[in-house]
Amino acid sequence: MLQMVVGSLLSAIHIYSTYEEMRSAPINTLNPQRTAMIVEDFLKTGKVSSPADLRFREDLLFPGRMIKGAGNVKVGRNLHKVMKPSKLKQLKEILPDEKFVLNFGDKSTDMVLEQNASGEDALRGWLVAAYASLATNQEVEMIEEAYEKMNTVMPTLLSELRAKGWHTDRFLDGTGSRYGF
Repeated sequence: MLQMVVGSLLSAIHIYSTYEEMRSAPINTLNPQRTAMIVEDFLKTGKVSSPADLRFREDLLFPGRMIKGAGNVKVGRNLHKVMKPSKLKQLKEILPDEKFVLNFGDKSTDMVLEQNASGEDALRGWLVAAYASLATNQEVEMIEEAYEKMNTVMPTLLSELRAKGWHTDRFLDGTGSRYGF
């Protein structure tokens, strides 16, 4: 009995120390959680958080939580589960050159990325979703206004991200689904 308790305690200590070790190393590649935290901080403060700033805020155990201040974005669902072909066609007409599509729901926004989308593309989509979540007008107008705001702030955001050490060439969305034509 004592061996089982000691074994369980040692396992828990090992798991905790591994968890803390992972949190202590700042990771500078974008993923959904880090991107959401960056967007939320940028919209609230106008400043970009560094990898070191976010390392202790990142939830390693439950990384899939949505962040309201960043538009409640969900990434990686299958395109055919997110929207109908007619909706996809409409969205691609509004933002024809982008490598993301957004589907605005009542509680969250689904973002599906093209197969070759970069971290910058994901950031662009995330900002559009976040700005659109603040709007109250019709969907097409909301997307167009959010897109204009995103285009205005994107150069500054990218410059600051790179200055803070973020790598924006990749977006690590795990087993997330992407689309291609």
